[in-house]
Formats: sequence, structure tokens, C-alpha cells
Amino acid sequence: MGTEKWKKTTLASFVLGFLTLSLSSVIALAVIYPPSKPVAADAPAKQEEAKFSEPIIPSMNDVPAGPQGEAITLGYKLVNETNTALKEYVGNQLSCSSCHGGAGTDKTSSLVGVTAVYPQYNPRAGKVLTIEDRINGCFQRSMNGKPLPYNSDEMRAMVAYLSYISEGVPTGIKERPWVEKNYVKNTPTPNLANGEKLYQQSCASCHAIDGSGTGANSGPALWGPNSFNIGAGMGRLGTAAGFIKRNMPLGEMGGIKQGTLSDQQAADLAAYILSKDRPDFANKANDWPKGDAPQDVPYETKAKKAKQP
Repeated sequence: MGTEKWKKTTLASFVLGFLTLSLSSVIALAVIYPPSKPVAADAPAKQEEAKFSEPIIPSMNDVPAGPQGEAITLGYKLVNETNTALKEYVGNQLSCSSCHGGAGTDKTSSLVGVTAVYPQYNPRAGKVLTIEDRINGCFQRSMNGKPLPYNSDEMRAMVAYLSYISEGVPTGIKERPWVEKNYVKNTPTPNLANGEKLYQQSCASCHAIDGSGTGANSGPALWGPNSFNIGAGMGRLGTAAGFIKRNMPLGEMGGIKQGTLSDQQAADLAAYILSKDRPDFANKANDWPKGDAPQDVPYETKAKKAKQP
């Protein structure tokens, strides 16, 4: 065999062997690491929506043992019995569960996932609030009291409980689709006389004729010294009407069933309730400092007054 012919044969054998080895390696890798199935672009969003459209709320029977469980259990008690368990910080006869039924676990005004959305910008405060800030806002407004110390065992316990019922909800989630808004947009012009009639018909048996209430979690006070003050969210017509329309009465009363009130009826009831005397909120003029107070805020703010011609 000539030298040139030998070189060509040797080179061809080398190339063929290299290609065979390379192909074998590719096949082996394909077996070990099979290609993943293609994923639609919107799959993650759909999975998240399916997972969190109705989160599973952990039971109080499954609270872990030890200090963490003790804090959660205390927090649950404080949410349910706020006016008696923290009476030095509550200035009326309301509890957190007066508005957030089932200690925040039912659909009245759900607190499930609330720790996942805080810190959060609050237009009423004009700044970003922590969950502790938000809790203290309720103490000062809805419960007409004073703020809990931020480093107190009680505050830590309430945050521990809210975190527990929010387990599994990812931090920073933008929407909580299981939380229904208690608000009537474009609230109709209310009729106070009809609101009074409806109140006597379907509300007085639980909240008393004089609005003084029959119990913090069964029929809380709706006006007077033991109710929420003017700075509370429930002091706004749209919010009060929305809460009443969605949640009241708890059972059929006076021929009215829960969830059957019209926007007009809810507005009439809300206006009648809000027409009654209630505690003031000393710092109310500083609310909505950026001048973006909603139309149904029942008091004038400094920022709104400054914008007036």
C-alpha cells in the first residue's frame, strides 16, 4: 500500500470512529437526561391561580407544639376576644372578629393571606405600612383605642396567628382572589327613613334598637360610645353599604336573607347607621395626605382643604 493511500485510509477510520463515539455519547445523554416537555407560556400563572383561588386554611387543631404554637393560640384568642383580652387597648366593645368573622377565616372580610401582602402602600396613611402598622390602625380606629407596643408579646402573637392562617400564600402575591371587596361603587342616594325601617325590621334584634349591640361577635354596637369611630373604614358610606350587602343579616330576619339586599337598601341602612353619633378620631384631618381622599370620607382632611380653590 502506498504512503498516500495509507494516510487517507487511516484518516477516514479516525473520523468514522470519532463520529461513532460522539453519536453514542449523545444517545446516552438523551437517555439519562430526556428532554422536558414544552410548557405553555401562561402555565405558571394558571398554576398559581388554581392553587391560590381558594387557599387551604390550617386548622387550630394542627397548631404546632412549643413557643410558636403558644403564640399562635394566643393570637387567635386576641383576635376573637379583643375587647376583653386587650381591654386596656380597646376603647369600645368590638373585637377583630366583629368585622373579620371566624377570626378572619370566613368570607366576611377574610384575613387569610394578609401577611403575604404586607408591607403595603396605604393611601389613607400616605405611606407604606407593615402588618403591625395595619393592626394598630384597627386598634385606633375600628376599636377606638390605642396602639399595641410593636415589640409586645401580644403584637407578636397576633402576627403569628395571621401568619399561620396565611401559610402557603406566597409573599408578595399581588391579588387575593378569595377576598371579596366590601364596597358598593356609585352608591345610590340614600333614604334615611327607609334605612330606619329596614334597621328595625332586620337589624335591631341583634344590634339593639339603640345600636348599642348585644355582643362583640354576635351583634356588635353600630353607633354610640361602644362602636367604631369616625376614622374607621366602616365610617365610609360605600364600605358600610358593601359590608351590609354582602354579609347581613347573618340569618333570615324580617323577611330578608343574607346577600339579598339591593344596593339601594344597603345604602339606606348604611346611611341610617352612620347618621348616628359615634366617637371622633383626633387625627382624622391628617388622613390621605396626598389629597386623594375618596368622596365618601365623612370629614374634611387638611390635604383636601388645601386643594380647594
